[in-house]
Amino acid sequence: MAAPTPPADDADRTAEQQRLSLEKKRERYVWYYLAYFLFGIHIVAFVMIYAVRHGK
Repeated sequence: MAAPTPPADDADRTAEQQRLSLEKKRERYVWYYLAYFLFGIHIVAFVMIYAVRHGK
């Protein structure tokens, strides 16, 4: 007969799931920051192009 899983094993599994969940959340935030950064660079570039083309 199989012995029941010890509580430490359940705790390890729970801790690992929490760590993976946090890692996934942080990775999502990194992608959000990257997207906002790239969007901002393009806005600045368009404003600079406008300024150069319309400056006298």
